[in-house]
Amino acid sequence: MSHIVIIGAGQAGAALAAKLRALDFAGRITLIGEEPAPPYQRPPLSKKYLLGEMGVERLYLRPPEFYAENDIELRLSQTAVAIDRADRAVIVDGQALRYDQLALTTGAVPRRLPGAIGGALGGVHVVRTLADVDGMAPAFRPGARVLIVGGGYIGLEAAAVAAAKGLQVTLIEAADRILQRVAAPETSAYFRDLHRAHGVDLREGTGLVRLLGDTRVTGAELTDGTVLDLDFAIVGIGVTPATELAETAGLDVAHGIAVDAMGRTSDPAIWAAGDCTSLPYRGARIRLESVQNAIDQAEAVAANMLGANAPYDPKPWFWSDQYDVKLQIAGLNLGHDRVVIRPGDRAGAVSHWYYRGAELLAVDAMNDPRAYMTAKRLIEAGRSPDPDAVAAGDLKALMAA
Repeated sequence: MSHIVIIGAGQAGAALAAKLRALDFAGRITLIGEEPAPPYQRPPLSKKYLLGEMGVERLYLRPPEFYAENDIELRLSQTAVAIDRADRAVIVDGQALRYDQLALTTGAVPRRLPGAIGGALGGVHVVRTLADVDGMAPAFRPGARVLIVGGGYIGLEAAAVAAAKGLQVTLIEAADRILQRVAAPETSAYFRDLHRAHGVDLREGTGLVRLLGDTRVTGAELTDGTVLDLDFAIVGIGVTPATELAETAGLDVAHGIAVDAMGRTSDPAIWAAGDCTSLPYRGARIRLESVQNAIDQAEAVAANMLGANAPYDPKPWFWSDQYDVKLQIAGLNLGHDRVVIRPGDRAGAVSHWYYRGAELLAVDAMNDPRAYMTAKRLIEAGRSPDPDAVAAGDLKALMAA
């Protein structure tokens, strides 16, 4: 009987296993996860779960009994430490688990501050796993003083939750502006104003010299000369793809496990999907850190493992919830040279449309789902409306053009 082993029980791993069964794969499936919890959603961790608006059971991607009912062997709290490609075996907890095909859905790991500047102190948290959020949740009490290091989406979402719960929030971003790596200045300005309106002390162009404290963080020294008193700190400075297992096995790695359009690695018996992968996209090689890509790529890989031989065509979209604002993003804004602002149809709604020449690349839509859906359809259809028509605001006319 054919045996497919999946290493990584996150969104991609769970989607891949479920899709194999949906496609009538009758062989053995083993899904290996390092965490004790069954596969769960990560986006709500830094939002509704941390706010206390969502219980842990609602995080689960599938009811725990789903895996047994679908004959998926779910191995939790287990770590794959090596891949023996010659024997087609994975070493898990000292035992060799043989496979016919292997899928790596190992995700990404958060970057941490160096120990030399206080990164190993107690009370310094990252936001990635259920255990991470459970560990910091008791510190979210009204009046507590928190420093958030990093003005990307994770840092901003954590700041929004902290401010909503009545904490004293300072957020620092070493770059000139928040979201500098991923968004236009117009989008940065929107969220800067939003956070400051909610009382966040948001400082751009300000880095961390060091965290203070003997065994637990009690303060921070910033590059602007400020010394803060703190109760805890959250580090949101990005993630790195979890490629160590692939690298040790000799697979090709290029800022992620390198896969072809089918999702196959440099070893024809090994596949990869999700945040850990580096995949081809419009003549370049990119990594997509999103739930949507994790699911879509994993399902494409499942089909290709069973012989579909169908290239995966990414259609990127993302979202972020901060206070009462839902940001929806369609496309990738890489290489844009113009941003067109379209005012929304109600207060607080606006969308930013990214162009490269006459080509529409992406949109950031704040509390404007109609603009988001319109732009998403246009981008996926390869259509680029005239920028002046976008600024004029008639969405029906854009679709009809």
